[in-house]
Amino acid sequence: MKVVITGIGLVSALGGSLNDSWQKLLAGKSGIRLHQPFPELEPLPLGLIGQQPTELKILTRMVVASALQDAGLVPPLLDCAVVIGSSRSHQASWELLARQMEERSGGMRKVSKQLLLCPPLPVPPSSFEQGVCLENWLDTLPHTNAIAAARQIGASGTVLAPMAACATGIWAIAQAALLVQTGQCQQAIAGAVEAPITPLSLAGFQQMGALAKTGAYPFDLHREGLVLGEGGAVFVVESAESAKQRQAKVYGEIFGFGLTNDAYHPNSPEPEGKSAIAAIRQCLKRSCLTPTDIDYIHAHGTATQLNDHIESKVIQRLFSQGVAVSSTKGSSGHTLGASGALGVAFSLMALKHQILPPCVGLQQSEFDLDLIKVARLSKIQRVLCFSFGFGGQNAVIALGNSDLIAECKI
Repeated sequence: MKVVITGIGLVSALGGSLNDSWQKLLAGKSGIRLHQPFPELEPLPLGLIGQQPTELKILTRMVVASALQDAGLVPPLLDCAVVIGSSRSHQASWELLARQMEERSGGMRKVSKQLLLCPPLPVPPSSFEQGVCLENWLDTLPHTNAIAAARQIGASGTVLAPMAACATGIWAIAQAALLVQTGQCQQAIAGAVEAPITPLSLAGFQQMGALAKTGAYPFDLHREGLVLGEGGAVFVVESAESAKQRQAKVYGEIFGFGLTNDAYHPNSPEPEGKSAIAAIRQCLKRSCLTPTDIDYIHAHGTATQLNDHIESKVIQRLFSQGVAVSSTKGSSGHTLGASGALGVAFSLMALKHQILPPCVGLQQSEFDLDLIKVARLSKIQRVLCFSFGFGGQNAVIALGNSDLIAECKI
């Protein structure tokens, strides 16, 4: 059974809609700015949607509503599955809860400090989700964002809330594709949403030495590290038969995917990229494709020293020098669990418009790859999107025009 994508909802630091973000990306613009959302932490380049960190629940409602509108669907959608993940989920709420508990009870002070591994920090009221209290703490559990989306669209079918570090977005889309391909549902809302700008996230990545000081420059000789960004992208995933019956527009087909794990280190990729290579080969095999069939790779491209080095090595080993490569994190920032979902959205737009998106921030490449520095018109039929997350979570998805290849089991 062919599985296609018929709707996209996207919000990023680049813009409040898919088209707005896409047009700014093609123009080589970036949503990354120097911000200081928390006075106790130094200013950092961040991909904020607004002037202050956004709320996860608001961001999710926006992208889900946009995806449904784009696909021409109207709630309630009783039999629609929901697969919406996040690597951080409601972490901002938990940080605020911990501080509230510390303020309310001197007896909790020691526990709070042990949990946060740092002294209490003053937090501006506008910096976190409002109305968080112990009475509604169940609403902040990791899976509740997906459940809220199910309530939003009136869905009473399968609800999944994957968490797989930076691989979350592609993993969610892959799970939705399997649900449709195996006949468990005709339609699914799938993707990932991330609101990771919190004191703990910033302090943690900074302690690791992973954060950039001026901006994100994927694959550049002088890259500094990653820049955290907010954003989300969700998709209407459905069977080709369902899309045909609805006379829905189709962005592209999900040919296949690959999911592996390094089993190597908490935050360093396996030096030879063995599991990343295995994920790519798994994806290609399931898609009935070969490396020479691929016209474009949307790379993970975090602008960290290790990721870009190993990812480049993997691409050089498996693909010819003619394959075009870019990362869009220099525009949007690194949206962690949502980054693969944003990458899929931009890849589908590349297919639709036959334009390769640029690797914004790249000035002088360190690697012998066909890296796209400015938007380029090109005949694109089959693309791969990579996500290689902390903990060695690897996810790869193949997308393309739905009439290109014979049906192939996912």
